[in-house]
Amino acid sequence: MTGPRTSADRLGRLLNLVPYLLARPGILIAEAAADLGVTAKQLREDLELLWVCGLPGYGPGDLIDMAFDGDRVTISHDAGIDKPLRLNQDEALALVVALRMLAETPGIGTRDAIERALAKIESAAGDLADAPVTVKLPANQKKLEAVRAAVDSGHALRLTYYTAARDETTERVVDPMRMLMVGGFAYLEAWCRRAEGTRMFRVDRIDAFTELPEPSVPPVGAVPHDVSDGVFRPGPELPLVTLRVGRGSRWITEYYPVEQVQRDGAEWLVTMRVTDLGWAQRLLAGLGRDVTVLGPPELIDRIHAQATAALEQYAAPHALDAGEPAGR
Repeated sequence: MTGPRTSADRLGRLLNLVPYLLARPGILIAEAAADLGVTAKQLREDLELLWVCGLPGYGPGDLIDMAFDGDRVTISHDAGIDKPLRLNQDEALALVVALRMLAETPGIGTRDAIERALAKIESAAGDLADAPVTVKLPANQKKLEAVRAAVDSGHALRLTYYTAARDETTERVVDPMRMLMVGGFAYLEAWCRRAEGTRMFRVDRIDAFTELPEPSVPPVGAVPHDVSDGVFRPGPELPLVTLRVGRGSRWITEYYPVEQVQRDGAEWLVTMRVTDLGWAQRLLAGLGRDVTVLGPPELIDRIHAQATAALEQYAAPHALDAGEPAGR
């Protein structure tokens, strides 16, 4: 199989893709894919992602744009990517602070690369890098250290865990396998006896845990997850949600994994996989009129029922004002 397998590799390819295409207007997609060491299908997916990349504002002239002529592609607007990057003082300091924080985060396996990048930015920033800024780890650091110590003890754990996708708290016994950091969050990976499968538990969502006297013995079939592309790996078995998104809510295409984004006038048509329709309902209900749900029908019915119930609650005080008994 050709092509990168990690999100870091893809980011590097995307950063190189625009100047590569700018220097080769009208290049065949197959030829570009061969040069970049990816399949034509992967390159088309990268080009679709570039359509939602650009400068803050996300309006006309802010995003990268392309023109297709059969199997050929040309960058028609580069959104200023060809301009040299110049950091102001606030941006340079923000990078220094962020890298210092990252270097202190437990579980980071690329500390050498972080320290090299930090040294380069501190050198370029000069005296600004010595600004009196205190870097502190998140408030759940004590919990992280306690969970890590429990995992190192080799014992099973009883967890009280909040599942955001279903908005519920459950108790379960798990056999810990490892601790890891993904996307800036600490996770406990363990065999869940309740689900009879390997699960990832975000440490900040563990409300409480108890170390049990019995040893942690994950079964032979407990295989660690591949987290090279993140924790959430959408598959065809998950519900497919289709949305019509206004300008004010386009940020969801950056914050959540999406399968496809298409322009439709001033709006975008977005498709995304979700683990739970209840989670999607809560997310979309909070976005209001800026997002229209086009599918699946079950999600449309859920949101319609929720909106109807809310309207009925607003109508209830008026009924009391009209003289109806309060207990009716």
